[in-house]
Amino acid sequence: MSRPRIVVVGLGDTGVLTAIALRTHCDVVGITAKPEFVSGQELGLRLARPEAWTRDYRIAYSRFRGLDPVRIVHGSATALDTEKRIVRVRLADGTVAEEPYDVVVVATGVTNGFWRHPTLQDARGVDADILLPHQRIAASGTVAIIGGGAAALSSSAQVAERWPDKAVDVYFPGDRALPHHHDRVWNRVRTRLESLGVGLHPGHRAELPGGDGDGGNAGHDGLDDDDEHLTSAPVSWTTGQAPTTADVVIWAIGRVTPNTGWLPAEMLDDRGFVRVEPTLRVAGHSDVFAVGDVAATDPLRTSARNRGHLLVARNIRAHLEGSPLRDYRPPRRRWGSVLGPLRDGLIVFTPPGRGVRVPAPASDVVLQRLITHQVIYGGVRRRDR
Repeated sequence: MSRPRIVVVGLGDTGVLTAIALRTHCDVVGITAKPEFVSGQELGLRLARPEAWTRDYRIAYSRFRGLDPVRIVHGSATALDTEKRIVRVRLADGTVAEEPYDVVVVATGVTNGFWRHPTLQDARGVDADILLPHQRIAASGTVAIIGGGAAALSSSAQVAERWPDKAVDVYFPGDRALPHHHDRVWNRVRTRLESLGVGLHPGHRAELPGGDGDGGNAGHDGLDDDDEHLTSAPVSWTTGQAPTTADVVIWAIGRVTPNTGWLPAEMLDDRGFVRVEPTLRVAGHSDVFAVGDVAATDPLRTSARNRGHLLVARNIRAHLEGSPLRDYRPPRRRWGSVLGPLRDGLIVFTPPGRGVRVPAPASDVVLQRLITHQVIYGGVRRRDR
């Protein structure tokens, strides 16, 4: 008896974990626009220390032991035919292929500024995405970061630590940043930013390039893909302050665009995110599931960070067996790391806002190489020498 065929569209942070979770029960095909795993995590580290970021967040798919049985297709999904159960894909060489499925998982994520986008790329394109923003910031004397989410604050901390002689300032619309975290988290993060010399500017709501004044949605990390994200133009404020100038302006204000242009319109909500039931099954389609930032599970779309990949894999197996599905229960607050791995270590925050400090050696060896690479990812091989 043949095994069910699962097509996972998108092999970013959530898609890779989903494919690994399904591999022992199904024949899995992964479709990816990137030639290798390129994480959307830790923007600040990527900007300030790209060599350190690359070590843990840019990984050849062949290094994942858990992906050994997964067939990986390098291309972009262009259409989903639910009647024929086919995903149409434009391959890297320009040709078009069709991938049949018994179940399809949508894990295509969101466009998030200059660091997360669905463009079909080769390795040189990824190289440029990582190197050019770093070089631009390295050559600057003043840096302004717009936004109050984790991406904005991690960028502030990482840039200030990497280049202590630069003037680094972060601007956000509320009285405090991190509006979706516990108050304790902001208090501790604020203290650390001040110790690094970062200028904190509450009460600043930016007028976006193009005239859109909604610069206050600072709970996530990004900007619409038709706006600029790394600029040098003065920043105007709808809250009355004089314009701000800097050599480099990093926009990280929470405007994200779901990568769902290839999906039927009836699957999407009015913002373009995938409408899912509590089970992560797409409403009205028993053989289509969605997980991660693209899935409209809750206002913060938290299935990307809260073991959503395990639930969707469990529910797909239950669906194939005719068993009951379980519901996803989103957390009340965001948790985890905010500033990312600084040179003296990492602070991980619990949902109640308590911070656990992990020294740098333990963060590198225990958290990344042991827990993340070997446990969560099921084993990551060392680089070829």
